Amino acid sequence: MTTPAPRHCIAFCGTRRIAAGPLGEVALAAKAVLDANEDAQILIFDGATSEPVEVDFRGSAEDMAARLGFHAEPSEGEERRRPGRPRLGVVAREVTLLPRHWDWLRDQPGGASVTLRKLVEAASRASGQRDAERKAREAAYRFMSAVAGNEAGFEAAARALFAGDRERFATCAASWPSDIRTHAVALAFPDAEPTTDG
Repeated sequence: MTTPAPRHCIAFCGTRRIAAGPLGEVALAAKAVLDANEDAQILIFDGATSEPVEVDFRGSAEDMAARLGFHAEPSEGEERRRPGRPRLGVVAREVTLLPRHWDWLRDQPGGASVTLRKLVEAASRASGQRDAERKAREAAYRFMSAVAGNEAGFEAAARALFAGDRERFATCAASWPSDIRTHAVALAFPDAEPTTDG
């Protein structure tokens, strides 16, 4: 099973941000930089998770685009509608519970599946903000480790990141290259007011 391409990516050439947007646009911008300087160090990240995105830049821009499937459309008939209820994206997987849990679920209105979906929805709403903050910090740390691990103040910035201390984080990252610092802060504290370089 192939991993779907991220919706939003960001590319860096060394410490300079060169593109952000859909993978196709970012890859083309990165390819142009590489074509102008084959020694350029390009890193492309998933804009949400900071996972590295691998792109094969060999050949022409058209070759690269074909490999990435920029313009791939579902083939005719692939998504043909069938009679009956529309698919809701429900995925059947195994759940392991104790017998008393199954007994309780059996007695709930709607049965086990409906009850479990309701419980998951309620839990995800209750922990939504906390989960979003955790994911933001993990994405920021992943990005920082890839591009700023040798920068002054990295360790202190990482501690401030996981403590949720935005001011301390900004202070520790103050000497980092501007594009790296700006992106790291935007990842770590997405609700914070953007700062301007002095």
